[in-house]
Amino acid sequence: MSTPESLQDVYIDELKDLWSANDQMLKVIKKITAKASDAALKDMLTKSQDGIASHTAILKELIAGQDEKVSKDHCKGMEGLAAEAIKHVIEEGPDKGPVLDVLIIAQYQRMTHYGIAGFGTAAAFAKALGLKDDNKKLRDATKDIYASDAFMTKLAETSVNLEAEDA
Repeated sequence: MSTPESLQDVYIDELKDLWSANDQMLKVIKKITAKASDAALKDMLTKSQDGIASHTAILKELIAGQDEKVSKDHCKGMEGLAAEAIKHVIEEGPDKGPVLDVLIIAQYQRMTHYGIAGFGTAAAFAKALGLKDDNKKLRDATKDIYASDAFMTKLAETSVNLEAEDA
């Protein structure tokens, strides 16, 4: 990433950073899905992989639409979140069961919150730049991410956390 000189530059940098963040999150989700014990959690993790891939396709489309080289910039923020998820779920977490499911949800939500912030910020940049179509696509993606986060919160509060408490 070169030094941004305009909001347009910042917008493009954000899109490229989000692409990298999505790729990193997708790799982690693929690794932890098989470890989930709760059927609803496993199903949501599987569905989220398609959502992440769809959002990545949107990012590539938006970058190309700005006549930019369709490439990504390594996201160090997600790198740290992904490393934490691997540490807590794969390396140090229990082999299976409700306590592991609690850890999976916690790490998933941390990564998801990063996505909410990034996509929301990119949508605001697009709006300021008068890129109405980009803004709509980014807002729709943000809504999708919010919905998956809300599902995970409900799942945690209504079943997974309770099961872990009894474990």
